[in-house]
Amino acid sequence: ELFVQYLATYSYKHGRGKEKSALTYSDLSHTAEECETFQFLADILPKKILASKYLKMLEKEKRDGEVRENDEEDEEEDDDEEESVEDVGS
Repeated sequence: ELFVQYLATYSYKHGRGKEKSALTYSDLSHTAEECETFQFLADILPKKILASKYLKMLEKEKRDGEVRENDEEDEEEDDDEEESVEDVGS
């Protein structure tokens, strides 16, 4: 209980709570990201983003993952070619 009270009080004082006379989720997520004491809560209290932005992020990660996989496959093919050239020369 004391921890939750401390988190709420800290977020209220360091966020926009005083301006609005209310504690908001964004105050809590900002505290979790910015304060080292609450850094472990960053995964639990992420910043809100629009679903469209999230979907774009997922799409980008998927494309980046495909590019990396293709690069790794190209490197493996190059390694195989080098080995067969060495075998021929022996």
